[in-house]
Amino acid sequence: MPDDCGNPKSGIPRILVVDDEPNICRTCIKIVSGLKCEAEYALNGYDALKMMAENPFDIVITDLKMSSLGGMELLRRVKDAYPDTKVIVITGYATVSSSVEVMKMGAADYLPKPFTPDELRAVVRQSLAENEMQVQNRELMQRKGDIAAVSHQLIGNSPKIRKVITMVQKVAPTDSTVLLYGESGTGKELIARAIHANSPRKVFFAVDCGTLSDNLLESELFGHTKGSFTGAHKDKDGIFALADHGTVFLDEISNISIEVQGKLLRFLETREFLPLGATSHRKVDVRLIFATNRHLNEMVAEGSFREDFYYRIYVYPVNLPALRERKTDILPIAYHFLKQFSRKMDRNISGFDDKAANRLTDYGWPGNVRQLRNIIERAVILCEKEQITLKELALPDGCGGIGQLLEYVPSTNEELKEIKKEIREKAVMTVEKNFILNALVRNDWNVTLAAKQTGLQRTNFQKLMKKYGISPSAKNTGGNLCSTI
Repeated sequence: MPDDCGNPKSGIPRILVVDDEPNICRTCIKIVSGLKCEAEYALNGYDALKMMAENPFDIVITDLKMSSLGGMELLRRVKDAYPDTKVIVITGYATVSSSVEVMKMGAADYLPKPFTPDELRAVVRQSLAENEMQVQNRELMQRKGDIAAVSHQLIGNSPKIRKVITMVQKVAPTDSTVLLYGESGTGKELIARAIHANSPRKVFFAVDCGTLSDNLLESELFGHTKGSFTGAHKDKDGIFALADHGTVFLDEISNISIEVQGKLLRFLETREFLPLGATSHRKVDVRLIFATNRHLNEMVAEGSFREDFYYRIYVYPVNLPALRERKTDILPIAYHFLKQFSRKMDRNISGFDDKAANRLTDYGWPGNVRQLRNIIERAVILCEKEQITLKELALPDGCGGIGQLLEYVPSTNEELKEIKKEIREKAVMTVEKNFILNALVRNDWNVTLAAKQTGLQRTNFQKLMKKYGISPSAKNTGGNLCSTI
């Protein structure tokens, strides 16, 4: 029996091919057979509807012209009865007007015959991905209470985050030193706190090494005695002394000097330290967790990071994936923040509409989870209805947005690199979108002719159209070329 979303409980996507030519049906089934799906065929629209009534399909691939119930009427009936089913229309009589009509009626894609196996697989993959996103969005919207967090608020079920959680679970009960790698905003301190929370250690201290000078960092970590430097009016215990039998998290370890690296190396080897101005060493039981968003091995090669210190902290490295590398986790994390901020602001927001959910999963998230959190917080403030739409998300759509980036003043070198990277990407996206729109306008929105004229394969041309949300229906508005600023 299918579930409420029309998907088989087995979880395997089901595809129905509808064409009055058996050879074409069998060929299409052979083409999609490598996509880990169940595929069947029907020779007319009436048989297709009967099969749908018995067990709905995720995707219907239908010919436009058939002797018994044509593809246009089949599309209308399927979208009425099974709105979540994606319909891909194939035809040997492709025209601009027919493509516009089927897209307006809700077709997921339109593929003129003859098409290549790669072209058909590409549109099927895209439809499967959209289906999966919509099902996930609906399930998250209907889920009551907070999104279940795995291990100290770590949210997600992608292979990469599951690997991180497994590594956390293995190393947490030990006393081993841990080195966390990850881009800014990936949650390195969150992972460090998860390691500490799953260990027997008592207190947790976090230190951002990038915000402290060498002298101040040494004083914070090791403490000092009265009169050891100007302004030292009394003895002060450092974090290492206060964190005895606890955990100390040192973030942005790449920013500390060679001299401080040497002192930390000695502490790692002996767990002894000398407060500034003191004459006797102190010994403590402290576990250290380090983090960086830079490649330390490259810094070692440059001579800006001690090789012996690098190998001493490289005991148990954990790589934190960027958010763009675990797209299936984006919606669960977004719903976690949505529920958190809705409760905090006393708003009744049930979730995201499909377009907003699709935008969230397609966006590159250069600022990772931190950026996602800020975007959702702003969307909750702006939202006046029960669902968040594209308007409230206000995410860059690949066309424009560079002007705002040019006005932004980064505060660190790493932030500068990220902004420069995003500006380059947006400039390329703007050129790409204008390139596709211009080709379509020149060829009266005939995708096949436009692809041929530009020298692109039709499947690659269609991928760029999907990337920028360009559909044949945009012909009515003439398309919208955009500038970079």
